[in-house]
Amino acid sequence: MESKESSLETSTPNVSPSAAASNAYALGLTQFQGFWIPSSRVPTSSIISFQKYFQALDDDIIVASKPKAGTTWLKALVFTIVNRHSYTLSNTPLNSANPHQLIPFFEIKLYRENSNPDLCKIPSPRLFSTHLPYPMLADSIKHSNCRIIYITRNPFDIVVSLWHFFRFMDDWPVEDCFEMFCRGEEGYGPFWDHVLGYWNMSLEKPSNVLFLRYEELKEDPVAQTKRLAEFLGFPFSIEEEKTGVVNQIVDFCSFNNLKDLEVNKTGKMAETILPNNKLFFRSGKVGDYVNYLTPTAVERFNNILEEKLSGSGLTFK
Repeated sequence: MESKESSLETSTPNVSPSAAASNAYALGLTQFQGFWIPSSRVPTSSIISFQKYFQALDDDIIVASKPKAGTTWLKALVFTIVNRHSYTLSNTPLNSANPHQLIPFFEIKLYRENSNPDLCKIPSPRLFSTHLPYPMLADSIKHSNCRIIYITRNPFDIVVSLWHFFRFMDDWPVEDCFEMFCRGEEGYGPFWDHVLGYWNMSLEKPSNVLFLRYEELKEDPVAQTKRLAEFLGFPFSIEEEKTGVVNQIVDFCSFNNLKDLEVNKTGKMAETILPNNKLFFRSGKVGDYVNYLTPTAVERFNNILEEKLSGSGLTFK
């Protein structure tokens, strides 16, 4: 793999040699600065512009993740926690906008539409998101005191979720998606390098990088939501806990409630290849991969992960 510290000037995109015999999703992947970028949707020029021009503020909040790791859910929680004194759950913008519209992506939205967007008018704290690996973040982020919340998920569930998500492009076999992950050639991959980047920074700078697991959020959403609010600098008061505010937020941002909102049932975001918002809400189940991947396949990828994550202290059940 190429060095992740490649300079902006010398980082030359390379198309995956295996993509030619694969599917539409794989055909859009380009190796850039040591990772595989879905350049058909994320031009490398937008990444370079983001790295060059974005100026982080100390109170910025950034949601980071690999695709299909729980990004939509986390965005809803972050937006609601931060803005709970500005909106009630009955008049929150989440009732009429998808979470991705309220917390925009650097590389997919902001710097793709404008190489140097004016972000000064965004009210504080500014909420942003990214699928980019930690080494590819703008230096201003790394040198600021802004907060990054990284969510990850059992990679087997990510494989299955990603496979389902892009079946609207072509009905590709789940085995193809699985093989891409084994090679580390999936979007924003390799998976192990992506997750390790944020894991290591969460250990080095725990006040600036919070490492969340999707499964823990599913298992105890109230405790994890309180943990999230504390990290963001918007902790719940004793009175809020007594009056059930935390539970109300958890219920509102739950998978089933978000899925049933009209904007997510029939809505569609402008300027996107996605046919509708429903694609963001398929199942949300933990362990669904057992219905699609064989035990042999699971063991094979487990062995790869053990080798790649060895010595890091990071494991996946």
